[in-house]
This record gives sequence, C-alpha cells and structure tokens, in this order.
Amino acid sequence: MGSLDNWHAFTAIRGIQAGREYYVAMCPLKVIPKIFLFDEVELAPELRAQRTLNRARIPEIAAYLVENPRSYIFSSITACIDGDTRFEPFAEAGSGSNAGRLLIPMTARFLINDGQHRRAAIEEALKESPELGDETLSVVFFNDAGLKRSQQLFADLNRHAIRPTKSLGILYDRRDSLSQLACRLAQRVSVFKNLTEMEKTSIPNRSNRLHTLSSIYQATRTLLGKPKKCKVSDNEEQLATEFWEAVAKAIPDWQLAARKKVSCAELRRDYIHAHGIALQALGIVGAALIAENPRGWKRKIASLQQIDWSRMNSEVWEGRALVNGRVSKAHTSVVLTANVLKKCLGLSLGARETQLEDRFSSERRAA
Repeated sequence: MGSLDNWHAFTAIRGIQAGREYYVAMCPLKVIPKIFLFDEVELAPELRAQRTLNRARIPEIAAYLVENPRSYIFSSITACIDGDTRFEPFAEAGSGSNAGRLLIPMTARFLINDGQHRRAAIEEALKESPELGDETLSVVFFNDAGLKRSQQLFADLNRHAIRPTKSLGILYDRRDSLSQLACRLAQRVSVFKNLTEMEKTSIPNRSNRLHTLSSIYQATRTLLGKPKKCKVSDNEEQLATEFWEAVAKAIPDWQLAARKKVSCAELRRDYIHAHGIALQALGIVGAALIAENPRGWKRKIASLQQIDWSRMNSEVWEGRALVNGRVSKAHTSVVLTANVLKKCLGLSLGARETQLEDRFSSERRAA
C-alpha cells in the first residue's frame, strides 16, 4: 500500500458485477485493523449491515493464525466504502486498463460485510506475532450505495454459504491429530473399514455404510478423554484401535456386515447398535471401563454380547435410545444408553448419570 496526502492508495484490479464497479486489492495485515474499524455501538439489526461480533470466536481464529504462520489461509474480506473513490488505471486500453491504483479518502468509512471476525482475529494475532503484519490479505471493495444495499450485499454473500459436514471437515483436517486418528481407525479397524461414511454426517436409509466418520471421531475423543485439537500419542492410538476391535468381537452383527453377510440397511432398521448413538455410548463406557480396569478391560468388554440391541426391545430402549420409536441423537439419550451398557459391564454410574437414570425411572413409573 502506498500513501498520498489524505488518501489511502491501493494497487487494485477493477471488475464489474451487476453493472457496478468493484475492486480487489492486497492489504497488509498490519493495516487491516487500522482502516477497518468495527462499530462497537449496539444497534438494532435493522440499522446494521452485518451480524454482531461474537468475541468468543476470536481467540480460536487468532490462535489458528499464530500457530500456523507457514500454512494458514484466510479468505478475502468484503467491504463497502462510504465515500468517494478514484481509480487510476495503469493503461488507457486493453487488459492493463483494469489494473491500477484505487484512491480512497482518509475520511471514508469502511463497512465490513464479510470478515469482521477475521479482522478482529488479525488484530489479536498481531499482538503476539507482529512479524505477520507485512503479509497480505485480499480485500474486495464495493462502493457503498446506502444501508439497504449493504444489507442486501451481506444477505447475498451468505445466501449460498453452507458449512461442510462434520465428517468432511474431519476427513480434510490435517492439523488435528484426533481427526487424523479417526481417519486411520476408519481404514484399519475391521468393522469400520469399507463401512464408514467419510463425507456425510447422516447415513441414507439404503446406504451400505454402518458408521459415520464424525461418530467415530466423537466416540474416540470421548474414549480417550481428549479435548479438541489435542495431540494423540502412539499409545493412545493403539488403545483406541484395540478397543474398537474388542467391541467388534462383542457385536457379531458388525462382523456380519463387514463380511457382507447382512446389509447395513437391515441393521439400521432393526438394531440400536447400527446407529451413532451406540458408538457414542460405547465411547463413554470404554473410558470408564479402561479407567477402572486398565489391565482386564478386554475380558470385560466381551459381556456386551449379552445385550439385546433389537429396536423391538422397547422395555430397554424406549425413552433411552428411542423416543416414540425413533432413534434419538440427544445427549441425554446417549447417556441413558451408556447407562445400560455400564450396568451390563458392572460399572458404577456417575452422579449425573445416576440423576438421569432416576428421572428416567420415575417418568416410566408415572407413565
């Protein structure tokens, strides 16, 4: 970025969208917080052109930037300019006429339509790593045509934005060792290999997949008692692999599915163990079992064979894994399902688990 008296000067490329000029410029990170000021005054939604700043998101984004100085990636910030602008092309005609210098008066206001959390995170990250200040971020500038136009711009920018599924995010996340562990388990564990939905978070009725990658991730995270973005040791990886293989031996239907002796669709139709709630409950139970019996847990896990996982077994599963005959994904349902498994393995319930169990029993008696 260069400078002129009373002007911001950016080297920029000019484009046309919907008949209006807009500009793409490279802006040093150290300049981003200075020119893109965030209005902290609380305004009613109809008087704003962006969502309010969620400060809880900022530390995580800033840490991502600081911890990955050689591999981070930020998408462009989109902003409207409230003020007169001048574009001076480098050439009068040809392709060079759309490259030039964008001049914006110092008195102009910049309204961020997309990227206010990135802007705030950059400001925090620069306090810890000022050397990042000379790196650049692309900024897309639109000339402001008033509040209504800016609000429409925000709506249009977010109209087709769809977050990737949890499974796909785990599959592509090379920074999170837990994500990578889940991917390796999906390839190595006999009843996960070729039976794991790697992209979607839910499994279609006729799919030949039995588990989702996101369920394996969450259940294994619970099993190991690991917070997000935490390193996984070789011993922990071996433990997770051995645990899921031991569980596989205790659930023969999973082995039949792996050998294509039974369809996954039939198992989902007829059994609780073919749904994510069972995997999550097994993660809870596994953590408790290994903590209580670190040497003999493999022998005890075999007792899971005694469980009647049939969805027809409403005496056990209705109100726990099932609500009105449908599989529930609620956390309370996961805990109540885990309670059944814990009792089968002779494990004691925690205070919260006991509380939920007592409530479940009283509600069933009242019914």
